Amino acid sequence: MSLSKKIFIVLTFFILISNQLYGQEIKKIGKFKDWEAMIVYEPTGKVCFAQSIPILQSPKSSKRDAKLFVTFRPEENISNEVSVTPGYEFSNKNSVIAASGKNKFKFDIKEQGFAWIEDNKIEVKMIKRMKKGSRIMITGYNQNGSQTIDHYSLLGFTKAYNASKKACI
Repeated sequence: MSLSKKIFIVLTFFILISNQLYGQEIKKIGKFKDWEAMIVYEPTGKVCFAQSIPILQSPKSSKRDAKLFVTFRPEENISNEVSVTPGYEFSNKNSVIAASGKNKFKFDIKEQGFAWIEDNKIEVKMIKRMKKGSRIMITGYNQNGSQTIDHYSLLGFTKAYNASKKACI
């Protein structure tokens, strides 16, 4: 995916987080335990996504607006796009890693406070693991090199994922 497309997606997510996109509100498709399914219409078409916030953050003293997403953009031929924001700008010197059980997934692209996995095959593997697991941890580092770990519950993930995917078919 090109740098300009990634920057566009980052800007879109910042707008999504504030619950408005070009004057349109995000519509909640459903709440499924610790996950939500959402839909929004942007100029390039419909965007559907499942999202969650951490159930535990480390360090505890650091209150951040972290979120984990799986997104579908049918008009752009994008599906199963996994992204994460820790609520700060990632350090370029350290990796962002998702871990669930013995499985680890590295986020290759870090820009504007978000991280993505470049290879869709790896995203699909991560989503399969998320469907089977109960928790996933995202480890990242801020610009000062301090580590953060966000623990996400996977309760309700499969239903939120399926609802998001179905809404964008």
